[in-house]
Amino acid sequence: MAFAPRGPEASFFQVLDRHRASLLAALRKGGGEPSGGGTHLASSSEVLASIENVIQDIITSLARNEAPAFTIDNRSSWENIKFEDSVGLHMVSHCTTRKIKSDSPKSVKNFALILKILSMIYKLVQSNTYATKRDIYYTDSQLFGNQTVVDNIINDISCMLKVPRRSLHILSTSKGLIAGNLRYVEEDGTKVNCACATAVAVPSNIQGIRNLITDAKFLLIVEKDATFQRLLDDNFCTKMSPCIMVTGKGVPDLNTRLLVKKLWDTFHIPIFTLVDADPHGIEIMCIYKYGSMAMSFEAHNLTVPAIRWLGLLPSDIRRLNIPKGTLIPLTKQDQMKLDSILKRPYITCQPFWRKEMEIMADSKMKAEIQALTFLSSDYLSRVYLPNKLKFGGWI
Repeated sequence: MAFAPRGPEASFFQVLDRHRASLLAALRKGGGEPSGGGTHLASSSEVLASIENVIQDIITSLARNEAPAFTIDNRSSWENIKFEDSVGLHMVSHCTTRKIKSDSPKSVKNFALILKILSMIYKLVQSNTYATKRDIYYTDSQLFGNQTVVDNIINDISCMLKVPRRSLHILSTSKGLIAGNLRYVEEDGTKVNCACATAVAVPSNIQGIRNLITDAKFLLIVEKDATFQRLLDDNFCTKMSPCIMVTGKGVPDLNTRLLVKKLWDTFHIPIFTLVDADPHGIEIMCIYKYGSMAMSFEAHNLTVPAIRWLGLLPSDIRRLNIPKGTLIPLTKQDQMKLDSILKRPYITCQPFWRKEMEIMADSKMKAEIQALTFLSSDYLSRVYLPNKLKFGGWI
């Protein structure tokens, strides 16, 4: 055993154990993890060769007196996105593309910036060193203008070369946190124990962590940092031991998603989400489970379709008699977001999700997890989550 369990009796986890057995059976039936297409972890020589090919194409164009251009898959069109229940949202093999031309006033600067960052990536890979997206931005902040420009270009390059961003030797600073029954060794040899009183920052290089050890019965993804910290203060990880908690502090960054995926691939334990009963919370849960349009080219490395929705369910609001005074009316933006999610391809295979979202749409109200404090200050950690986990209250 990696840790001495201090949580509930073994019988508490019977439904969870059955759920895990069904997940494992589904994996065996499907022949293990889907291999699919998408990006793969590329070797340094493959990345260097891919960049050299791109540069060679530019030289060939110039030799023909033609204006060079980058051809990049269009990541902002649903036409290019395919849904598979076992993978989530991923790009189709033959998708529409867009050209970033060197002779167009609209795109010439973007062309030059892609070329500049390609040069930086080449040097990083060649020297086996790493840089953060922030490092790249500060090499010439005036030229780039803002961090978002750099982020988008790095994603475009990753998509163009068909390799994950971490194969480009570019890291992003993690904003996520992890706590509970988990130990691992970071790339530099640092031993990390997440079972401490305070949470541990999600590592910047998920690919580099090794020797992961856990006895956890489940992993709980918490949408908001405030809820995560409250659960820590309530000693949730000890009371529900053995378990793991993760938060991406809202919309998850790449590293938090990579960590959740790595934990699933390594341990195949049940994973649940705890999000606000609002369209934004549902969107965040969908990103963890099925991915996003923007990162669909890397879906096979990021999505965990086995994730289940634990709470806060719109039906829980009615079931627990949470007073209307603690609820918040849906804004026009909320209603548009909800309508958008209901039209997505994955909702077809999630009838229980659809029902919950229809309850929200009909009531025209949303609720934050904090609404449970009306029942009692520690209702979330003392009653709500334990009951959900013990009796299988997930969808």
